Amino acid sequence: MENTRYSNLKKSFVIGVRSLLSSCSREKFGETFPNFAPAEVERLHQLYFEVITCLTESIEPSIWRFVQFSAIHLEDEFESLCEETQAGTTLNMVEELVEEQRLEGSLNPLFLERSNTEEVMRHYLSEAKKDEISYLMAMLEKAEEQKRAVTSLLEAVKKERHDFSGVKDIVNKTGNFVSDSVEDQTEQVG
Repeated sequence: MENTRYSNLKKSFVIGVRSLLSSCSREKFGETFPNFAPAEVERLHQLYFEVITCLTESIEPSIWRFVQFSAIHLEDEFESLCEETQAGTTLNMVEELVEEQRLEGSLNPLFLERSNTEEVMRHYLSEAKKDEISYLMAMLEKAEEQKRAVTSLLEAVKKERHDFSGVKDIVNKTGNFVSDSVEDQTEQVG
């Protein structure tokens, strides 16, 4: 059984070697650069095609066949190197371990710990933001209450001023009346 990781490794190598030593279709070129935007892939493909065309025209056909033969030879060397280092077996074991852990529901404890830490941090950050919003709302309500208190105090002062001006008039009138009465009494006594 050939595992997916080893198969992907072999495919990537073959695509890489072939794309370096021969021209490839736009589709294959796009598959080789999946993270690039379509316009970038198109431009890279055009540039690549120009380079390959220049190479093909400048290299004699016999040398070009040698280059293509070398690509096949490189694939064979890659295959034997993978067998030597047991890359397929190692990648198969990795894939089995990943699948076992996935089935157990605990992929990588370090990853889960990091994810949990990130989740906890997001939770605390969210709570801190909510607390900050509540604090600011309370401050705003307090400021509005103070504003209402100051406004009503100003209204009362204005009202007292009007009332006081009325009292002042009464005091002035009363003062005039009293002084007139005192003068009258002084005149009567004298």
